[in-house]
Amino acid sequence: MSQPTFLNRQALYLRPDPGRVIVRPFKPAIEPRDLRPEEKTRANHIVDRVLSLDAETAADQLAEVLENFEGRHRNLLATFESRADEMEEALAAHPEFTQLQRRLVGAYFLHEYSFEAAALFNPSIVPHPDQTGVSEGGLRFVLSLRAVGEGHVSSLTFRSGTIEARGNIVIDPTARLASMPKLKHPVSEDGAVEVTFKHDVELSERVVFPVTEAQSNGIEDARFVEFKDQGRSTYYATYTAYNGRGIRSELIETRDFLSFRMTPLRGSAARNKGMALFPRRIDGRYAMIARQDNENLYLIYSDDLLTWDGGQAILKPEFPWEFVQIGNCGAPIELDEGWLLLTHGVGPVRKYSIGAALLDKNDPSKVIARTREPLVRPDQSEREGYVPNVVYTCGALRHGEVIVLPYAVSDTFSNFATIRIDQLMRSLTG
Repeated sequence: MSQPTFLNRQALYLRPDPGRVIVRPFKPAIEPRDLRPEEKTRANHIVDRVLSLDAETAADQLAEVLENFEGRHRNLLATFESRADEMEEALAAHPEFTQLQRRLVGAYFLHEYSFEAAALFNPSIVPHPDQTGVSEGGLRFVLSLRAVGEGHVSSLTFRSGTIEARGNIVIDPTARLASMPKLKHPVSEDGAVEVTFKHDVELSERVVFPVTEAQSNGIEDARFVEFKDQGRSTYYATYTAYNGRGIRSELIETRDFLSFRMTPLRGSAARNKGMALFPRRIDGRYAMIARQDNENLYLIYSDDLLTWDGGQAILKPEFPWEFVQIGNCGAPIELDEGWLLLTHGVGPVRKYSIGAALLDKNDPSKVIARTREPLVRPDQSEREGYVPNVVYTCGALRHGEVIVLPYAVSDTFSNFATIRIDQLMRSLTG
């Protein structure tokens, strides 16, 4: 079936780039038997070999490493030293090190990781916290994306761009380098961690990589929203933390996209994927749309932002394109007519499409209308990829009289579409 005439697909393809790499700790495999206290690990053996090099050979080896990798990363020598600092246990069994030896040891316990080699998808979009210099009627935005690399490990990365007054979308050039933040504080009692980037690291250079055991296989599908409370904006995103065996919902918080706090969510309603926060309080309480049963959409409330229990089912599969399940596609968008909730539906042959529903502004449990047919469905030019026949988004925004909708194609790359709000409203049925 054809797409709605009011959907305007762009040609702003954001594709994965295997040339963008970060450096991660390399940990040699542990021996298949338990070591006695006096025995050395493989890490100790590697350190022994480095220390066996005379000063000139060690200097030549470090110079070769820098020549090979310097242009691919920021502050590589400092990274080597930092990695050596993390390895004090392996280094304790050895005599004192020279600075050159510590740097070389650090290099041996790092490896490059192409964090978006496999996919760059499931975007969400929010206004940029800095609108300085934007032309009248325009809007600078932050786009978050799920990046996937070797081993299907997911991380969070960003792009920036501008929506011009006439609705044209411009994506800023992507930084050549990629950088990970510094872990600012150890894990707190509530499981929260904080990470921070240096101010000179460009937005598109920042990569939030898993830092806790619960996240070890991925930070998946962040749904960002600009949350306004008492005149102040905070950017929140719910996401799925995945450790290779199980999932849990977590919340990321930032005001500047430089420092991020990540906290596990609690409660019976926080045990599934796909939670999306309303951009303001409803009757003094925080509100979310969530899918608690892998099939329907629920409205849930919280008094403290971190504990989510109960919930009321408000949307169930109704039309053929969503008979398998429905889910949310990001935070509800406030319109004069009500809350616009973008949804995804799964139909025959596990085909994912994007639709919408309109919720009452004062009581979001009341569904005013919804789309009988999808707004976006995989077309012939966008159905092939890592997971075929999927279009998906983690959040759109309103700009003037249009909805700007970034969306993923077949779990591989991302694109944009715009939708006129007046025409969208006419397509909804009660």
